Amino acid sequence: MSIPVDGPPALRLASTGTLTYGLPVGEVLGVSTLRGARLIAGRTGLGRVVQRLNVMEVPDILSWVKPNELLLTTGYPLRNTPQSLDNLVADLDERGLAALAIKLGRYLDSLPAEMIEQADRRGFPLILLADDVGFDDILNQVLTDILNRQAAVLARTEEVHRALVQIVLCGGGLQEVVDEVAALLEVAVAALDGEQRVLAGAGPEEHVQAMRALGRGSPQEGEHLVVPVVAGGFDHGKIVAYSPSGSLREADLTILERAATVAALVVTKQQAVAAVESKYRADFLRDILAGRAGDDDRVVAHCSGFGWDLDRPVMVLVAELDGRARGAEPERPSRDGGREGGRESGRGEPARAEPGGRAEPAGRGAEERLAQERLAAAWTTAVRRHDRGAAVASFAHEVVAVVGAEDGDAAALSAGPVQAMVKEAAAVFAEHRRTFSTGISRTVASPAGLPEAYDQAVKAVRVGRQLHGAGARAHFDQLGVYRLLSLVSDPAELHAFVRETLGELAGDDEPELVDLRRTLQVLLETNLNVAETARRLHFHYNTLRYRIGKLERMLGPFTEDAHLRLNLTLALHVLRMRGI
Repeated sequence: MSIPVDGPPALRLASTGTLTYGLPVGEVLGVSTLRGARLIAGRTGLGRVVQRLNVMEVPDILSWVKPNELLLTTGYPLRNTPQSLDNLVADLDERGLAALAIKLGRYLDSLPAEMIEQADRRGFPLILLADDVGFDDILNQVLTDILNRQAAVLARTEEVHRALVQIVLCGGGLQEVVDEVAALLEVAVAALDGEQRVLAGAGPEEHVQAMRALGRGSPQEGEHLVVPVVAGGFDHGKIVAYSPSGSLREADLTILERAATVAALVVTKQQAVAAVESKYRADFLRDILAGRAGDDDRVVAHCSGFGWDLDRPVMVLVAELDGRARGAEPERPSRDGGREGGRESGRGEPARAEPGGRAEPAGRGAEERLAQERLAAAWTTAVRRHDRGAAVASFAHEVVAVVGAEDGDAAALSAGPVQAMVKEAAAVFAEHRRTFSTGISRTVASPAGLPEAYDQAVKAVRVGRQLHGAGARAHFDQLGVYRLLSLVSDPAELHAFVRETLGELAGDDEPELVDLRRTLQVLLETNLNVAETARRLHFHYNTLRYRIGKLERMLGPFTEDAHLRLNLTLALHVLRMRGI
């Protein structure tokens, strides 16, 4: 007969890291009815979990046994075939039984040595029962012990649940949850986010830091336990309990699971509040950068409620992801109350911001959003570390920071604190295998100058990336002639100048013409040094002479006309700014 355990009598973390229910064989041997029993083999298997009991009194018992059973027998089914005992241990072990308890004397006088050796080798406990104990007494006693343990575990779990829920109802956060769990378990406990950063910790600092590494592994009984914090289908991190002395108990995993559930509620609540606050802050900063937030006094007063200090000289930093999909252009604050797209097309028409550009694949869009969120988090952390009064907000495709600039000129700040912020943010963001470029504005003395400073930072980040590639950091004042070209308000005029100056070389459709334009660019960069140009382009000297003649027939005598050379140089610079 089989008596299953109804419900979770106790919690046990098996060596595989999975949660099972029941009592280990070693504890079952401690009940009063088994005090006269002797363990004769399989001592290494005392940690096997007993979930049910079964009595073997039929020959075909193997068809009825179940995993995690304690099997009781007098040997009656095997009295006529003692040779079957040699293989019985192997058969039972393969079916996942916890242990075998045998009462000798009535049907079997002894157990074969091969059976005992095999049980020791497999770590399968073999127990000899006393003659004066009945199977019904064992069944009742073990089941009673299991049920008593179940009641104690459920009572403690309910107590923990009430305490943790009370923390949430009283407005407590992750730190209070972690403190409560650490006090209950009497071990170190930490809440980690998805990047293994410690959000809250209780216990010695060295234990809290150790849990950052433990959170990456699987749960291990005794030393540490790990439970994921999941809400709304999203993994928000982990709750980790750590005890170097191995003092974690059977039921501690249940308490940790309750704590993870409460932590998920706290995290989602904090995220909801943070999302609303972040959007409100970003909207107000967008209004400031668009010149729609009111006069300086109103802006300064309103920002002080956010912890932003704009009543001082400041500069604007714009960080933008590199390698963004085309068509996914930023929506930037405009002074007419709307939002304007970022790039200018080759025909002088503004490229449409999304929606309206090339649609991004769903997977790509989700990846971009996640990268943008991580960039915002990295920048916020880096900026706050250097300037507590800075304003930081994430827009659709960029992170904007307004930082103090009262301690020096823009160039010095760009090479000092700003460079440090960029390096710190880049170090965090490097884990995601993405880069970002940064644009830096001039210093402005009041909020009224922020719209212009923002435009400067945007131009700096775009031109800097074009000139220096991904990961560029550019100050507006360091853009040289590109700064002057970026100040032209009518892009169509710039592109008309390119077409009029370069003629056929302005297009990208013909590879031969693109190659000729490259030759012209290197000639101008080397100040018409034919030998140096031939070396850079790997041309024969006579080949280059032929190309120069062809270029002059198309563009005019630029080798003799300094003004023409200036126009050609400017036109090539405009082409390098294409898409900015």
